[in-house]
Amino acid sequence: MNENNNNADSKNPPFRGLGGSQAPPLGGWGGLKYPSRTDWPSLLQRPSFETASLNEKVKAVLDDVKANGDAAVRKYTAQFDKVELDSLLVSNDEINAGAAQLNPELKKAIEHAAANIRKFHEAQRFESKVIETTPGVKCWQKSVGIEKVGLYIPGGTAPLFSTILMLAIPASIAGCREIVLCTPPQKDGNLPNEVLFAAQLSGITKIFKIGGIQAIGAMAYGTESVPKVYKIFGPGNQYVTAAKQLVSMSDVSIDMPAGPSEAAVMADETANAAFVASDLLSQAEHGADSQVILVTTSEKLIDEVQVELEKQLKVLPRIDYALKALENSRIFLVKTEQEMIDMMNLYAAEHLIIQMRNYTEVAEKIINAGSIFLGSYTPESAGDYASGTNHTLPTNGWAKSYSGVNLDSFIRKITFQEITQEGIQNLGPVIEQMAEAESLFAHKNAATLRMTPQPPKGD
Repeated sequence: MNENNNNADSKNPPFRGLGGSQAPPLGGWGGLKYPSRTDWPSLLQRPSFETASLNEKVKAVLDDVKANGDAAVRKYTAQFDKVELDSLLVSNDEINAGAAQLNPELKKAIEHAAANIRKFHEAQRFESKVIETTPGVKCWQKSVGIEKVGLYIPGGTAPLFSTILMLAIPASIAGCREIVLCTPPQKDGNLPNEVLFAAQLSGITKIFKIGGIQAIGAMAYGTESVPKVYKIFGPGNQYVTAAKQLVSMSDVSIDMPAGPSEAAVMADETANAAFVASDLLSQAEHGADSQVILVTTSEKLIDEVQVELEKQLKVLPRIDYALKALENSRIFLVKTEQEMIDMMNLYAAEHLIIQMRNYTEVAEKIINAGSIFLGSYTPESAGDYASGTNHTLPTNGWAKSYSGVNLDSFIRKITFQEITQEGIQNLGPVIEQMAEAESLFAHKNAATLRMTPQPPKGD
């Protein structure tokens, strides 16, 4: 049971099922009955980590990579991944061989998902329009792909090859000229066949067998092998996240602050308890630092979900990760639908699943979320893999101010303006007045000169 629940008063008793059961909570899973609004911020806190020593360790590795390039990258690859590499770059022969060995059925699944992702992101293409803001004054924008982008794909216990599709496909559509992929090698020094096929399918230009902090440093600073990029994308553990944030201070931009994966479910008495439990566990199995939340107005549903959690946990290969994640997680019983909405807007979940009778109406009132999954038959895993939306989303409450990755994440918009002789006569007095009020007389003069008839050149 979480500390917040241990300290709950008699009005907010901790529970497993809310019927007064004295059974221990499942995997530390706990919750509150009718919590006070004033307690919501503390009860909705994400798992926290001590960051001072973490940042110190991460900075030391980054500084080494910046100073010593490939040599430092190889050193940390041997230290952290236990692999000695002759070449950091994956050859075309390796890519082709790995892709050829992939299970044909999995190939078809990846191709289907890639087609949906491409279709959804191609629909986000920017259409330029010329706007005449004042007679003789025309303004417009042009969309330009970021020239060099770096994609980080975690390895470890579950290589996320689906994230390659989510990042490389929109980068390719945006027109990024160089798309660099870094991902940690396996113990045999190779990359998973799924990773190689997804990269080949998605338009990656270079693949490197580099993971962790050293991968972020290599892409941020450039090494003898790895080109310096202009923006880094992709999820990772707390070390990768800290590395991205540190290099973003002065060397390269990043997609967004990101942390452990999370999901929240809003459900009423019409929800399917098995579906709710499956969505909660689909995020909980990501890792011990993940968090899942259930908020509902139905006490009966809570009991049913608890039963389903126990049943479904028993058959999960990653049960240990899921159980640890449940220690960070919560169930909330609230009195009204509006309380559910208000609580979820405060939480700002990365993934928000709404299994309610009037889910469309409720969804319209949600203003803070990374991605929303509507109705009983829309699993969170659809967005993770194949529906077409992007699964690289803001976590840790950043959905209040950040969007998930989309086509705009890979482009810049350059503005243009063109003013005719008539236009400067119309707009010039406005420029003069404003520039003089700010005591910027050279600004004023640049307009004044153009408003004054000029003698023909050569006279």
